[in-house]
Amino acid sequence: MGATGSLYAVNKNNAATMSQPEFVPLPGYREYPVDEMRQRAAEFYEEIRRRRTVREFSARPVPREVIEDCLRAAGTAPNGANMQPWHFVVVSDPATKLRIRVEAEKEELDFYHHKAPKEWLDALAPLGTNEHKPFLEVAPYLIVIFGEAYGVLPDRRRVKNYYTQESVGIATGILITAIHRAGLVSLTHTPSPMKFLNEILGRPSNERPFLILVIGYPAEGAAVPSISKKPLEEIATFV
Repeated sequence: MGATGSLYAVNKNNAATMSQPEFVPLPGYREYPVDEMRQRAAEFYEEIRRRRTVREFSARPVPREVIEDCLRAAGTAPNGANMQPWHFVVVSDPATKLRIRVEAEKEELDFYHHKAPKEWLDALAPLGTNEHKPFLEVAPYLIVIFGEAYGVLPDRRRVKNYYTQESVGIATGILITAIHRAGLVSLTHTPSPMKFLNEILGRPSNERPFLILVIGYPAEGAAVPSISKKPLEEIATFV
């Protein structure tokens, strides 16, 4: 770790020291004429509004390099103190996907039939969801996203991370956008609790599962709920 990594550096004695800040001219910034700026903003909105959460996936393979570049994009996300408190586990092995599905459906069965209050189930009803999660096996990739509660130095000492949930949430949003831009579809899945993911994937105790992102092509004839998004005046206030 150094100037381009975490704010913390490890010296030759493995002691955690605060590195001296280093600043460079803003790289890569592009300013656009106002008319072009308006056009780019409008075009992006038209592009991203096509994104839909999909629950019916094709088993068609997806090139690994596409996933790698989407993850690189996620890794550019702003985050607390540049600690980058996330880890992405990309699962394509059929046996591992099956294990995840089995454990997730156990939790979902308990949720839908015992834990969830009627109000919550009523809110989910228009989406047609239930405890059956075949997409966890069918889709070519699952990306299990973990948030790191703290970092671990080579001498096993802990380094506190800041704003982990917020940071991981922003990175996940960028990842979902990158997946869409690549021409794929995704689904955010959050069985609760998710601790079984640490065991299945061999992740350490300082990492907490954030969500499972299911990725692939939509199945032929895939359908989605007929829903809409709130208009701008309901989600934003200008003062």
